Amino acid sequence: MARKHHIRKRALEGFERYLREDEKSPVTIEKYIRDAGVFLAFCEGQPVTKDLVMAYKSRLVEGGRYAVGSINSMLSSVNSFLHFMGWDECRVKAIRTQRQLYCAREKELTRAEYERLLAAAGEVLRLIIQTICGTGIRVSELAYFTVEAVRENDVIVTCKKKTRPVYMPGRLRKHLLRFAAERGITSGVIFRTRSGKPIDRSNIWASMKRLCASARVSPEKVFPHNLRKLFARTFYEMKKDIAKLADALGHSSINTTRIYIMTSGDEHRRCVERLGLVT
Repeated sequence: MARKHHIRKRALEGFERYLREDEKSPVTIEKYIRDAGVFLAFCEGQPVTKDLVMAYKSRLVEGGRYAVGSINSMLSSVNSFLHFMGWDECRVKAIRTQRQLYCAREKELTRAEYERLLAAAGEVLRLIIQTICGTGIRVSELAYFTVEAVRENDVIVTCKKKTRPVYMPGRLRKHLLRFAAERGITSGVIFRTRSGKPIDRSNIWASMKRLCASARVSPEKVFPHNLRKLFARTFYEMKKDIAKLADALGHSSINTTRIYIMTSGDEHRRCVERLGLVT
């Protein structure tokens, strides 16, 4: 058993180095390693074969424990691990699904709910929320908002091997510079802990969850990535240009951007009602 554990540990350590060299984000690396570890635990030291990987896929599907999207995400991690190990012949296909047209109403953060979150938040968290939602960045990209970059109005984000400029509303830029000046932050990252390190995404997530009761917003809607989606929907409603939105979000595929602009379908229902085709 100890030998099997040692072999598994060495494989995951090598996989982690491979992902870092491929310039995956820390969040992606953490997820891939976790998913690969679960897969290896399922294997229990057995030789990895296509049949064994297919059995793992079936285990994920059984019982309805995971949503299809979650299963495909886990399989993507496993396929990446299999490629790293040189076992491409064992890789499996994702579960095919029909493209979702609308998101669940209970998960769509509305503009009114966003404003209630802002009203309930303290100064630091309120500015963090506005920075994410006002620019469409990922929460991990807050670290690129340094005093120097904001002062020069030149925030450049690098993520997933792509570099893109982030455009700030003028009002947000003024808020950020005033915030930094009031706290004596003259250089470096603006949103930082007392020790000077960038604020961790898990801290932001937890702080946002604590707003739910006072803001009267369902906890299912309150997490940093939903702020990015609200930016996307608001941008698209104004510009109707999915290509420009994809650039703003840093997406390589417009199909990914389509997921961000899905609504609950209420607007579609209102549009159908206004057609006046039923007398």
